[in-house]
Amino acid sequence: MIKTENLSKTYRTDEIETTALDGLNMKVDQGEFVAIMGPSGCGKSTLLNIIGLLDSPSSGRYYFLDKDVSAYNERERALLRKSNIGFVFQSFNLIDELTVFENIELPLLYLDIPKAERKTRIDTIMDKMQISHRGGHFPQQLSGGQQQRAAISRAVIANPKLILADEPTGNLDSRNGKEVMMLLSDLNASGTTIIMVTHSQHDAGYSHRTINLLDGKMLAENFGNLSYNNAL
Repeated sequence: MIKTENLSKTYRTDEIETTALDGLNMKVDQGEFVAIMGPSGCGKSTLLNIIGLLDSPSSGRYYFLDKDVSAYNERERALLRKSNIGFVFQSFNLIDELTVFENIELPLLYLDIPKAERKTRIDTIMDKMQISHRGGHFPQQLSGGQQQRAAISRAVIANPKLILADEPTGNLDSRNGKEVMMLLSDLNASGTTIIMVTHSQHDAGYSHRTINLLDGKMLAENFGNLSYNNAL
């Protein structure tokens, strides 16, 4: 589903050049749950942005759904992204001026889904996420756990092939964090591919495989209790 070949990303200003990714090679198959870990500044978020078609690499290749999308322009990336990828963020990224129902509805509006079908889908997902009673509320009227449930609902409402989660439990207490991880696990069990950036070893334990990054390179890869260290 996803493959990178010698993927690199460099940011330049007049005075400094920063390498965020340095010749990264990785592959994610359909239906996998992959965690990406590493210290701050190691390239995790940059990698997630490229995988999510929010940014493009400086060099190397990125294949998404068997297409080389490395050189896609913003319009091409947006068209591919909106029907295939859902995002879950640490800060929820809900729109304060919209109700929970309206926030969840946004991806369906972008896809021109008819109104009756939108309502059916939204009612179904809110019921599944146990936030039906909050549909008419605004984000700031919800607890952190409820906001993340709304954000996950928005991410999955268009039935994307891939969910990208960036520190999805970072702003939650342990109980709500566990509930969110169980929701992501359930989505993965139903066939959705999930790639999650996390600092939490506990959260990474929900994944099938953990990729550890350091200085923009893959340092190690863990499969369950097995570990492959690229440095050896």
